[in-house]
Amino acid sequence: MNLTLKPASGLSGSALKVIAMISMVIDHIALYLMEHGTVLYETMRCIGRIAFPVFAFLIAEGFIHTRSRYRYFFTLLGFAVISEIPWYMLNGADGTHNVMFTLALGMATLMVLENLLQRSLIQGFLWTLGMAGLASWLGVDYEWRGILVIVIFYLFKEYGDSFPYSRGMQFFCTFALMIHYGVIGTIIACMILYLYNGTRGFVQGSIAKYGFYAFYPIHILLINLYMKY
Repeated sequence: MNLTLKPASGLSGSALKVIAMISMVIDHIALYLMEHGTVLYETMRCIGRIAFPVFAFLIAEGFIHTRSRYRYFFTLLGFAVISEIPWYMLNGADGTHNVMFTLALGMATLMVLENLLQRSLIQGFLWTLGMAGLASWLGVDYEWRGILVIVIFYLFKEYGDSFPYSRGMQFFCTFALMIHYGVIGTIIACMILYLYNGTRGFVQGSIAKYGFYAFYPIHILLINLYMKY
């Protein structure tokens, strides 16, 4: 008798990546190429608010499941540095830095936080607060809120059993932080994350993995070229 495994329902990590990337592109097209203040512009920016909570969630998931956290961190940092060139071409010297730096700082926060929490909650809190402050001082995308959202996803994933109604609290905290950037988009992001089924999905192998990383600087560069030509 042949037995087939039923595919897991919901969204895989790979599906979340695709959703976040599409949302990000829609957001950047509206921000840089559309007339501001129109209904279409506002709708596209609303859709764009889905991206960061999903990326933040994937960073926390990746931190927990990766086989090499240092390699994960330096990969994020390396692509952040690469992305800074098209980011600067697009935004100029406005004091801001691309979101890959936010994700790299979030990863660095978790790497130290994990050890600190085994010794002292206060030390872990102060470290997180310091890294959030650093993100704001550096001017990375989403600033301190971005770091805190990544930490929240990690804490509720790793210590969820210690919190009553942990999943509801996780999304409530995320909503409270991300509402600053848009209510509807944040709600949709939380709904999408609720559908996560815990599987890795179709992104397998180094080529596909690094292709997702490379997509970020490439799409910024293409927007910049379109604006100029």
